Amino acid sequence: MTSSELWTRETADRYDAEEAETSSAAFLGPTLDFLAALAGDGRALEFAIGTGRVGVPLRERGVPVVGIELSEHMAAVLRRKTDADTLPVVIGDMATTVVPGEFSLVYLVYNTITNLLTQDEQVACFRNAARHLAPGGRFVIELGVPPLRFLPPGQLAVPFDVSERHLGFDTFDLVEQVLVSHHLTREDDGRYRRGNSRHRYAWPAELDLMARIAGLEPERRVADWDETPFTQDSVKHVSVWRKPL
Repeated sequence: MTSSELWTRETADRYDAEEAETSSAAFLGPTLDFLAALAGDGRALEFAIGTGRVGVPLRERGVPVVGIELSEHMAAVLRRKTDADTLPVVIGDMATTVVPGEFSLVYLVYNTITNLLTQDEQVACFRNAARHLAPGGRFVIELGVPPLRFLPPGQLAVPFDVSERHLGFDTFDLVEQVLVSHHLTREDDGRYRRGNSRHRYAWPAELDLMARIAGLEPERRVADWDETPFTQDSVKHVSVWRKPL
């Protein structure tokens, strides 16, 4: 078992409702276009597939998808959407779990590599991706750029969402390279539900070194799924590494 925090039944049951916007066809279109093009005629493996927000519609596009998911509760929500023959899911962690066969694409979206709370585990995740890739296959990660530019001396937190129904801010341990995301979510009765989660943030250059350790080569880095160029002002990146032939 890796250090990833385990999603509970309650969190899994409300996940899709809270992610309705990011699950819409309009929002996911560029993501699915990007991933389907890389998968080509081969199979895709999603690390931390969750409730199938990306994996299910990618499978509906005709890409054979297999998932690895640590939380049985998240996988149970996915299973309500599609059967095991259509989209197999293996319960396990993304750093060490192995599924049969080779894949032309392994992908990890929505900042999920930060759920691995040590550098060693993140390196193991890259190695696990390389283990599953066929020669010439790609590993894709979607990840935010650490917002430390917004953290002046003496400030403890950086807000990332201030809206009518949700307040979100991150606090940072700069030594351990760990952030805690704090959430205050307003329920229908007006009360606020509080939650938090721990993450190990990583810079793009650090990920490139992890990829090199795993035997992968950098191929492309863009600022979003629509392939906007990545610059020093980008708040996130989509990075692609390739397994040599």
